[in-house]
Amino acid sequence: MTSSAAPILITGAGQRVGLHCAQRLLEDGHRVIFTYRTERPGVRALRDLGATALFADFSSETGIFAFISDLKTHTDSLRAIVHNASEWLAETPDTDAAAFTRMFSVHMLAPYLINLHCADLLQRSTPADIVHIGDDVTRKGSSKHIGYCASKAGLDSLTLSFAAKYAPGIKVNGIAPALLLFNADDDAAYRAKALAKSALGIEPGSEVIYQSLRYLLDSPYVTGTTLTVNGGRHVK
Repeated sequence: MTSSAAPILITGAGQRVGLHCAQRLLEDGHRVIFTYRTERPGVRALRDLGATALFADFSSETGIFAFISDLKTHTDSLRAIVHNASEWLAETPDTDAAAFTRMFSVHMLAPYLINLHCADLLQRSTPADIVHIGDDVTRKGSSKHIGYCASKAGLDSLTLSFAAKYAPGIKVNGIAPALLLFNADDDAAYRAKALAKSALGIEPGSEVIYQSLRYLLDSPYVTGTTLTVNGGRHVK
């Protein structure tokens, strides 16, 4: 990966895929700033490794702008912004409007505002990248998780629009993963059903997303693209 004195910002890095990617970036010698909403062991682990932890609540415009202001007190440049923060909420008749609004804010409004208001930080780095972590579910839709899918699909659109807006100085791409990691309480029947949805039929873990991120950060000739990392679900 191209080295830079400017740090890489990764949002929502306190656990699972975000945590893994932040750790790997640090291992590769990059300075890392990451956001968290809840104190977790992963947050403490990243602090211990030398990363800068910034609290952020992306569920409202006020929280997003508070984060942007805080970020700019910690750095005057960024090598990349990796939008990993995500929210999954059940959509029931009693909560659907609130759930949709919150997921829209986390998946679309936060990346939109951060990309707009932190472009000056990226413009002080060469090369510079924005990477949106989306979801393979947007490829076909979801009858059960309509708000989640729609807000992640909006993130795909932001990838195209910001790639056009910021070329050639800032590359903007996305990653759309399917199943990566099971939860500890997922039973055998659920695991078997989930694995059967892909052609490769494996639980790949978080490293495949870091490999995809590395590719996007390294390549000088890719922008406006979303990488599908789904084990071949689309051919199953």
